[in-house]
Amino acid sequence: MKCDSIQTTICQERKKDPIEMFHSGQLVKICAPMVRYSKLAFRTLVRKYCCDLCYTPMIVAADFVRSTKARDSEFTTNQGDCPLIVQFAANDARLLSDAARIVCPYANGIDINCGCPQRWAMAEGYGACLINKPELVRDMVKQVRNQVENPKFSVSVKIRIHDDLTRTVDLCRKAEATGVSWITVHGRTVEERHQPVHYDAIKIIKENMSIPVIANGDIRSLKEAENVWQITGTDGVMVARGLLANPAMFAGYEETPLKCIWDWVDIALELGTPYMCFHQHLMYMMEKITSKQERRVFNALSSASAVLDYLTEHYGILLPKLY
Repeated sequence: MKCDSIQTTICQERKKDPIEMFHSGQLVKICAPMVRYSKLAFRTLVRKYCCDLCYTPMIVAADFVRSTKARDSEFTTNQGDCPLIVQFAANDARLLSDAARIVCPYANGIDINCGCPQRWAMAEGYGACLINKPELVRDMVKQVRNQVENPKFSVSVKIRIHDDLTRTVDLCRKAEATGVSWITVHGRTVEERHQPVHYDAIKIIKENMSIPVIANGDIRSLKEAENVWQITGTDGVMVARGLLANPAMFAGYEETPLKCIWDWVDIALELGTPYMCFHQHLMYMMEKITSKQERRVFNALSSASAVLDYLTEHYGILLPKLY
């Protein structure tokens, strides 16, 4: 776990408490947990473009607790990386609470992944299978609450919906009674992938809850975010792929501006982002602003130096050389 000399008091001093943000009456704009992608460099970028709250990628709590190597590779932060929620995949209350205690000094809260539909996660008892195990979710929330002393430390959950929405409402009510800080709802069932998002279901869930509810699913622009916020009555919106394609989305840009690309290069190089990640993010960002032929050439580049040369040649962006 790399924390760039963070003091253990920083979390208590963070000026933006997510709970207070959700009760502000303003749209809270959130970067979703994205495996491989929502790491420190990308979080730093989207925060420059009006993102209010960021999540880490999903981290397996058991590995995080048991392995120093896992902690160092999976969780990196710094003083500007706030407010921050660390998302864990977990199926054991004790291991989750141990993981929460480790990150507590460096984050505003943790989130329990109850929505990942990937087969490996569900086979391990993580992710979306937990929407059918409300007692386990209750136990995990209670254990974290008992073990983390900071009363402002949030414990949230991210879920998918059931085919029978009454089961989802029941799950959310039980989670609320247990002390969950807020709930993020991805408006699809476990089986659904690219089908339309059930925003009507998110609205019904929100109407049955007293705690904040966050809407998630297929939001590609600030206008869409504002629309979903209005029609669901939720307290914020969470975006994944829309931000990958356009990290400046929350600032109102319809496509990635060149300034944002320049910012990404600057941030990624400064933080030592591995080339594969550095390049992949640029591939996402530039998809809408490049032709098919240009993408074919750019996507085949194999070094940071080649990427910098390409950007300088095609977009006149003057960037530092790596050689």
